[in-house]
Amino acid sequence: MSVESIVQSTRIVLASRPDGAPTADNFRLEAVNLPEPADGQVLVRVIYLSLDPYMRGRMSAAESYADPVEIDEVMVGGTVGQVVDSRHPDFATGDYVLGYAGWQSHAVVDGNQLRALDRDAAPLSTAVGVLGMPGFTAYAGLLKIGQPEAGETVVVAAASGPVGSAVGQIAKLKGARAVGIAGGPEKCAYLLDELGFDAAVDHRSPNFAEELRAACPDGIDVYFENVGGAVAAAVLPLLNLYARVPVCGLIAQYNDTETPEGPDRLPGFFTRVLVKSLTIRGFIQREFVSEMYADFQRDVSGWIREGRFAYREDIVDGLENAPAAFIGLLRGSNFGKLVVRVAEEN
Repeated sequence: MSVESIVQSTRIVLASRPDGAPTADNFRLEAVNLPEPADGQVLVRVIYLSLDPYMRGRMSAAESYADPVEIDEVMVGGTVGQVVDSRHPDFATGDYVLGYAGWQSHAVVDGNQLRALDRDAAPLSTAVGVLGMPGFTAYAGLLKIGQPEAGETVVVAAASGPVGSAVGQIAKLKGARAVGIAGGPEKCAYLLDELGFDAAVDHRSPNFAEELRAACPDGIDVYFENVGGAVAAAVLPLLNLYARVPVCGLIAQYNDTETPEGPDRLPGFFTRVLVKSLTIRGFIQREFVSEMYADFQRDVSGWIREGRFAYREDIVDGLENAPAAFIGLLRGSNFGKLVVRVAEEN
């Protein structure tokens, strides 16, 4: 690579670990020169960056299912990009690829970490949304662990988001009754009017617990857990005998710095687990990839083509705006799958 052809990448790194909710000071925008791709590597121009709640956990040094981002390292994240230069036999210049390049404009990555995308099959941004990790999280968690049956009641929180909206729609397609929990009347109306949920409950309502109970007169058979906190506390008394609870996230608790005040609720929780014979199973979507990913791609892409499955994206322009967008995500400010448009498609 000559001096004239050196590629400079703009990137956002973790400047410091947050104490509680992240702030702009926890991130730093910088520019670096990238090396020439080695054999088996690909230089990628990032077009779309996915922002997801799990990234808050990677900012912490606490034990988790994945290693934390180290200080001064690029923030992690799923990306859609275009190949600029390839030293890998499976990829050519101009190809579109799904990868994990993180919060940066360009990246040199191993070709075996990329998956080719067909731009004509679906909008590129869906590869990090409804046809990507969030969609697969909903599909695998609900069908493998939740196993909803026709006529049962499925409840999901953060229901207007990319995971929750998919959970509710898949539940409906399987003949179940879908109840969504969301923040504010606009999001609740979206669940009913555009996604076809049977009921929607606003978790910001002062009467949330009572309204949830009224929306679930026959109790709850499947609760797809991705929030925790007060929502989970309101759901627990409504769980039916043999209810199933897939757990993929706890966004309400990600910024906690100490144990909540109040009485120890753990004995009551386990009593409920025992009395109702509950199945509670945490999962990370990647554990089901070999078993279910092909079925997921076939089913969801088919439902979208048939007009039976809807999705919504919240697109923010400019990599420099990723920190503010991510901070807003943790507060529930986004409406739909949050994606940063780093560059324009060619």
